[in-house]
Amino acid sequence: LKSIVTSLSLHLPPLPTKMTSHAETKIDCSKVYVKQSTFSNEETGMFDGAFAAVEIKEGDLVEKGLMRRLPEGFDGNTCPFIFTWSTERPNKTWGMGSGCAPYYNTCKEGTANTKMVRFFDEDRFEIYATRDIKVDEELLHTYISLKWRTCFQELNDIVHKDEESEHQADA
Repeated sequence: LKSIVTSLSLHLPPLPTKMTSHAETKIDCSKVYVKQSTFSNEETGMFDGAFAAVEIKEGDLVEKGLMRRLPEGFDGNTCPFIFTWSTERPNKTWGMGSGCAPYYNTCKEGTANTKMVRFFDEDRFEIYATRDIKVDEELLHTYISLKWRTCFQELNDIVHKDEESEHQADA
């Protein structure tokens, strides 16, 4: 059996070691991969996160993708796995993102290593590095609805916990 496997492997082309993207693609997450989040633990529960597959320089495009609008009447306040897809408040437009974008976890404003630029009228997005990002670093962006979506209330409290401590110390 070993000689058959060795013989077969000599005749097979090597597997690609680098992800590539076509110039015309509307979705490109070739610089990103998904695995268990560094924020995942027994207390928070187990969940995934997006990570840099390569070094990414400040200002570089990290990922681009498309957004599929969900049917009217869908309430994104009850589902944390979808995107706020308008500037309207209260929001009534929700979307499902392509690629690895649904796996970017959130953080406090001003601390994220990425920023999502939304093109609402074209139902697409681009994610850019806000600083240099190392290989295997978890990718974070601040959810635009973190502070007001009911499904994010507990997450918002966790993200802004240190602010609460600062206010108590000042009192």
